[in-house]
Amino acid sequence: MSTMLNNYFSIWCSFVVLLIIYSSVQVEGQNCRTTGYFRATAPPAGQCTSNCCVQNTVYFTFQCSPSVTPQTPGTLSLRSFKNSHSKCDNTYHTDNSPVVALSTGWYSSGARCGKMIAISGNGKTVMAKVVDECDSTKGCDAGEGYHPPCGYNIVAASKGVWKALGVPQSQWGQLSVTWADA
Repeated sequence: MSTMLNNYFSIWCSFVVLLIIYSSVQVEGQNCRTTGYFRATAPPAGQCTSNCCVQNTVYFTFQCSPSVTPQTPGTLSLRSFKNSHSKCDNTYHTDNSPVVALSTGWYSSGARCGKMIAISGNGKTVMAKVVDECDSTKGCDAGEGYHPPCGYNIVAASKGVWKALGVPQSQWGQLSVTWADA
């Protein structure tokens, strides 16, 4: 009987911890709370090769992003655009093109599609075209390539953007940047 009570207590404690985390995650500068979370299952063998969801990891989802200002803080991440159609123009883009996908809140249901943004980082500024959404609302399934949901503050950029910012290739991955509508 005590083993069963210990199991219930452990489950209850896990639920309370998740509830506290869920209600306390906020986006800096905006009253933005997570819209949900889920515990990931491992992707099927061979279905994901990089940045894959991790078994039993809790991932949070967001529909919002920080307010856009003349110097909006964000995280630049590396993304390839050559193997999937972008949401904005339903075409492929070369990795040498200066293109980006924005987190769901910044993507704003496609309102920024085809528009240019100025990204500043590593002491340089580069212009890039918004061609896709970096979905912050879902992930870890076949439709998302078994990748986690994007964070609320992601500017997912092609190699062309990273090169234009002069970031050494050995340091590509994540970089604190600021950006603004151009």
